[in-house]
Amino acid sequence: MTNRASAQAAIRDAIRTEKDAMDFYLYGAEKLSEERARQVFELLAREERQHARMFYQAYTGGDLPPFDEYMQAPPDTSSEWWTALQQVMMGGFDERKVLELAMEQEEALEKKLREVASGIADPAIRAIYEANASSTHHHGMLIEEEYRAMFGMS
Repeated sequence: MTNRASAQAAIRDAIRTEKDAMDFYLYGAEKLSEERARQVFELLAREERQHARMFYQAYTGGDLPPFDEYMQAPPDTSSEWWTALQQVMMGGFDERKVLELAMEQEEALEKKLREVASGIADPAIRAIYEANASSTHHHGMLIEEEYRAMFGMS
């Protein structure tokens, strides 16, 4: 991905995806009854916000509102993260299914971040993607750990 415009479009998409993930975790944290799981989701929401900030700082387009304003906007209910959550919640909130979905979403996001990173020529931008992919991998491991703890798996 050598074209500066396409790199900036990818960064804009990454900002949106990180916000979607943050909204997912904030909503999940409100619904989870298990305190430790709620704390994990709150932590993940904060980290997704930090990821979005890293991408936002690398974005040179002038079409986004100020960062805090953008992040405080209501969730995009048409986003992949939000629609997947709503489908899982049909019939009620199921903590097991939400944690399983979170693991799936993090795995898919890590894969996407690594794919995009591999095509970015700018080393600084590539480093942002790679750092976020590594953090996303950690998110998946953290959710899996919580899942195992909640449901008695070793």
